[in-house]
Amino acid sequence: MGTFLVICAAIISGFSIPINKFLITDLDPTIFTATRAILIGIGFFILASFENKFDYKKFKKVPWKYLLVIGFLGGGLAFLLYFSGLKLTTSGRAAFLQKTMPIYTIILAFFFLKEKIKRKQFFAISLMLIGMIALHSTEIEPTGIASLGDLLVISATILWSIENIIAKKAMIKGESNFVVTFARMFFGAILLFGFVLFLGKINQLLNLTYEQVGKLLLSTFILFGYVLTWYWGIKYINISKAAPLLLLSPVISLLLGVFWLGEPAPSVQILGSALILAGAYILSRIRSEFVTAT
Repeated sequence: MGTFLVICAAIISGFSIPINKFLITDLDPTIFTATRAILIGIGFFILASFENKFDYKKFKKVPWKYLLVIGFLGGGLAFLLYFSGLKLTTSGRAAFLQKTMPIYTIILAFFFLKEKIKRKQFFAISLMLIGMIALHSTEIEPTGIASLGDLLVISATILWSIENIIAKKAMIKGESNFVVTFARMFFGAILLFGFVLFLGKINQLLNLTYEQVGKLLLSTFILFGYVLTWYWGIKYINISKAAPLLLLSPVISLLLGVFWLGEPAPSVQILGSALILAGAYILSRIRSEFVTAT
C-alpha cells in the first residue's frame, strides 16, 4: 500500500511539471506557494478533524514542536531558500540538485531512524541515481564551482530531507499522516505569508484575475494529490525506500514531454529513464523493516 501511494505521488509530481508550464502566472512564486499551502492546510485540517471525530485532543499524539518544525522547515524556510536559489542558477541545475534529496534522506534515515539499507536496496538506489544523472545531463551547464544559487537549492533540499525524517518520526510515534500534512502546509504557509507581508507584496494576491485564480486552484488540486499520497505512503514504508521512488517523476515528465508536447528525447535520457525504471522495480519489491516508536 505504501509503495503504491508513493509511486502515485511520483506520477502526480511527474505530471505537474509539464502541466505547470500552462499554469504559469505572473504571481510572485512565494505568494503562489503560500496561497496553495494555506488552502491545502485547511483541507487536511478538515480531513484530520473527521478522522479524529472532531476530538482535537487526539491531535497531540506527538509534541507540537514536531509539527511546528515540520511546517516551518519543510513548508516554509525550504521554499524560501529554493526560490531564492532559483533566481541565481539555471532551472536545469536546480531540478537536478533538488533530485539529490534521496541521498540526504537515506543517510538521515540510517542514522536517526535506524533504517537498514540492504545490498539489493543499495544496488537499486544506485541504479536510479545513475539514471537520474544521465536523465539531467543534457540540461546541466557544468561550472567550476557551485554558485550561491546552487548552494541555496542544496540547502532547501537538505531541509526537505530533514522535514521528511521528522514527519516519519512523528508517524512512528503514532501521529496521523493527515495531522502531519496539515502541519507541514499550514505552518509553512504562515511563515511564507509573513515573508510576503514583510516585503509588501500582498497587493499581488488581492489583485488576482479570474484566470489566475483558476490556474491557482488547479495547481492547488494537483499539489493536494501529491502531498496526500506522499505522506500517506511514508506512513507505511521506510523513508529510505520511499524517497528514491520519487525519482520516477522526471521519467513521467520526459514521457509526457515527448508524447504530449512533441519534445525530443536524447538517447542518454532514454538510457537514464530505463535505469530509473529498473531500479524502481527492484526497490518496489523490497519489504520495509519497520522501526518501533521510541
